[in-house]
Amino acid sequence: MVSECHRSGHEYLHCSPTGGQAEVHLSVPPLVEVMRGEPVTLDCTPLGAHDHYVLEWFITDRSGARRRLASAELQGSELQGTVHDSRGRSPPYQLDSRGRLVLAEAQVGDERDYVCVVRAGAAGTAEATARLSVFAKPEATEVSPNRGTLSVMEDSAQQIATCNSQNGNPAPQITWYRDGQRLEVPMEVNSEGYMTSRTVRETSGLLSLSSTLYLRLHKADRDASFHCAAHYSLPSGHHGRLESPAFRLTLHYPTEHVQFWVGSPSTAAGWVREGDSVQLLCRGDGSPSPEYTFFRLQDKQEEVLNINLEGNLTLVGVHRGQSGTYGCRVEDYDASEDAQLSQTLELHVAYLDPLELSAREELSLPLKSSTAVNCSVRGLPSPALRWTKDSVPLGDGPTLSLSSVTFDSAGTYTCEAFMPTVPLLSRTRSFELLVQGSPELKAEETEPEAESSWREGDEATLICSARGYPEPKLTWSQPGSSSAEPVPGRQGWVSSSLTLKVTSALSQDGVSCEASNPHGSTRHVFHFGTVAPQIPQAGVAVMAVAVSVGLLLLVVAAFYCMRRKGRPGCCRRGEKGAPPPGEPERSHSGSERPEQTGLLMGGASGGARGGSGGLGDEC
Repeated sequence: MVSECHRSGHEYLHCSPTGGQAEVHLSVPPLVEVMRGEPVTLDCTPLGAHDHYVLEWFITDRSGARRRLASAELQGSELQGTVHDSRGRSPPYQLDSRGRLVLAEAQVGDERDYVCVVRAGAAGTAEATARLSVFAKPEATEVSPNRGTLSVMEDSAQQIATCNSQNGNPAPQITWYRDGQRLEVPMEVNSEGYMTSRTVRETSGLLSLSSTLYLRLHKADRDASFHCAAHYSLPSGHHGRLESPAFRLTLHYPTEHVQFWVGSPSTAAGWVREGDSVQLLCRGDGSPSPEYTFFRLQDKQEEVLNINLEGNLTLVGVHRGQSGTYGCRVEDYDASEDAQLSQTLELHVAYLDPLELSAREELSLPLKSSTAVNCSVRGLPSPALRWTKDSVPLGDGPTLSLSSVTFDSAGTYTCEAFMPTVPLLSRTRSFELLVQGSPELKAEETEPEAESSWREGDEATLICSARGYPEPKLTWSQPGSSSAEPVPGRQGWVSSSLTLKVTSALSQDGVSCEASNPHGSTRHVFHFGTVAPQIPQAGVAVMAVAVSVGLLLLVVAAFYCMRRKGRPGCCRRGEKGAPPPGEPERSHSGSERPEQTGLLMGGASGGARGGSGGLGDEC
């Protein structure tokens, strides 16, 4: 009886006998995909209830013949299975309790069709086929580029590199890339480019693929980056990609253009400074690096200076005599006839000679006189001149005019020569101007402390400052002056001070300060105006004692009145009783001053209390 199969969903194939009495149905996966080394189980399950059946597994070899691997028989409720032929497989085939064929580790050699046949006696016979696919990820992609020098002058494709992808299943595919873009090259040989490939089955059953790329190269490929990639398949329709390392090619191409220039140091205008070391750089765009010949043109004749492969020529400590025309020539015999292989340039050496002044390093002029100082220099390019005094700009040009000089005109004058187009190339020359004349004098004195006038014995400090050339000498009419010293922050000035006691005699005569040098002298007299006398110290003491005694008496009188409060006649003169006959009233001193007597007595005795012939209550 022949079975009829139909697919259920995407995973299982259901088979049953043809005819009206179909009883046996099988559930078998038509395709099983697994990675190499993983376990796999092939399922063959009879559907429905059966008391007895025989299940057999067959493998189909490459010729299409079937060979039985295992069988199982259902007796009662148990399925008894037997493996008949493992065909030398390690580990061997296994049959589980449900009649499924088990492969412990999937191998590439297991890729076959496996047929499950179920015989159920009167119910009929059914069979189904399961195809097993084993996938293996290849090893890392390797590339072997051509390490030789490839010429772009070849008119046919040259071998670029070979790419290898080993031990994969199924066989991977190899693609080539230039600068990240896939190269669409055919398999047929042609002059522009193609590739060849070769697949090898290893003893393990795995597949290795090698691909060789051929291209016709151009000069633009000198900086190109090449690589290859292996594309491989995985179960469930997935794919993977393994890329090789990138590589570059060494190309030979002739020179087409030559560049020649002055390296550092140089200015934008092409000037170099005398004494500097200058580099001349020459570069051709050919490969490998050509030979460079440096020369100098003198009277239309070439003077060869140097030949090298680096394209550098250094002129150490250039001088003005080395200005002129220099050239570089590339010796490339593969270059085309119309290629410009020689270039020239003009080397300009800037120089600046020492400056010359019409004045000596020290120029002495009389006060209020005039003169002019000239500054001259030689250089190339033409230098500019400017004058400064003590670093303060005065003006531009070669001539410095000095008119009606004063002491303020004295100082250091500098002429500077510079070149705006050649930075850091400059020179300076200076001279010192000395102005001779009679001294100039300034006087200062301290102010009096009290009421803007001086008193006898006050201390005053007098200061004299002077300038001139030669340096003036300062003298005082009074002793005790300090020696003359330069004034900080005031160039050319010297100063001396004198501290003394102010007296009326000094006010009348004055104190003089004189500044003198060989050209004359200047004098200043200090006057103190009206000098008030000093208050004597003894008179001050007497007045202080008198004031103190008076205050004490007032305090005593006030106290006494407070004690006598309420009694008539207190603190005023009392009524005198009749003195005894023959005894006139007298004070203790014998003078007739009853008020004074009563006051003193009252003060001494505390006052008489009602005695006949005595003083009344007195204050």
